[in-house]
Amino acid sequence: MEDYLLLSFILLGSGIAIVPIAVWLGLGSVLGFLIAGMLLGPALTALNVDVDSMEQFAEFGVVMMLFLIGLELAPKKLWDLRRRLLGLGGLQLLCTTLAIMGPVMAFGQQWQVALTIGLIFSLSSTAIVLQTLHEKGLLMGSGGQSSFSVLLMQDIAVIPILALLPLLALPDLAAMGGSSVSHGPTTSTGHLLNLVLGLPGWLRALVTLGSIILVIVGGSYLIGPVFRYVESAKLPELFTAMALTIIVGVAVLMMAVGLTPALGAFIAGVVLANSEYRNALEKEITPFKGLFLGLFFVSVGASVNFRLMVDHIGLVVSLTLGVMIIKALVLFVLGRLFGVSGASNWLFALGMAQAGEFGFVLLSFSVATHVLSADLANTLIIVVALSMVLTPLSFLFYDKVIAPRYVSSQPSES
Repeated sequence: MEDYLLLSFILLGSGIAIVPIAVWLGLGSVLGFLIAGMLLGPALTALNVDVDSMEQFAEFGVVMMLFLIGLELAPKKLWDLRRRLLGLGGLQLLCTTLAIMGPVMAFGQQWQVALTIGLIFSLSSTAIVLQTLHEKGLLMGSGGQSSFSVLLMQDIAVIPILALLPLLALPDLAAMGGSSVSHGPTTSTGHLLNLVLGLPGWLRALVTLGSIILVIVGGSYLIGPVFRYVESAKLPELFTAMALTIIVGVAVLMMAVGLTPALGAFIAGVVLANSEYRNALEKEITPFKGLFLGLFFVSVGASVNFRLMVDHIGLVVSLTLGVMIIKALVLFVLGRLFGVSGASNWLFALGMAQAGEFGFVLLSFSVATHVLSADLANTLIIVVALSMVLTPLSFLFYDKVIAPRYVSSQPSES
């Protein structure tokens, strides 16, 4: 127990010490937590702390965040986003994958490797982008809603990507046997498909659809009576426990049937958006969301392998900047095509240019399924982490350089 108390003290203390300074400097809380994690990395290694396990626990904050966002989006409002969700989100995944595949193949990699890398880097960080947009009050603007739609589509796309990767296995890597990969943070997605893996495709789809229907029906007809029963005890902590139980239960159910827990939590939030308990749920969950997300960002910062990065500094920096530039260009062009203009389009392109937390999972899975070599995956893990660390600086560039130029025409985005 002493070890957990010491670790809790170190993590919470570092956040308390560094985040206010980062906010005061205009860097935002996300960058503050990332810096705290980077500074703590060597100490956590010396204490033999399993950063991967810590992140899996802290990633629950991402699930809570999607639940709270769902509470803000009634079904009608979500339906209004369908064009951006399917059109903009789908095209972003396709165009970014192809745009990254080209340079990778030009450097001599096989098309299976290039496709895998393109798919991995087509994803962005739900946690960093949505948390930063929420802090800056930009989530409900045009750029924020476009970002949210694309991120939601990416979360949905993780499932078919996981199903596709084993089909891309390279015989040469399979013949060499398993290799070790230095894991960055992983998410709960690492356990996806475990309970439905042996089922036929049609049955797996049927079980998944049935689970979604269960969440919708349960949220619509059962939550009210259950909450009234809990309220009858007149114990505030019991209401808090019930709110957490809903999110944990939905997350576990979604993981069991092959969906991301974050997506399940979002669906539950949308279902409860018109509930009489909506405001109470938001009040109870928000503090936990902030704490868990803070731990998640610390774990991302702590996962940066500085020794590997220093040994390949030129390659890592070039790859990171190359990925972010390609993604920003694709996002900017697609944003214009879908009517996102001015500062909003810059916000959309700059804010979404990083790789995402699901990239860690897909890289590890790619090694396990003999699509990528361990050495290549280890290098790409650093690229993913570094791009996430640099993202708050992109938002800072937007705040200080881009937004002021549009303040007269788009005051809501300033």
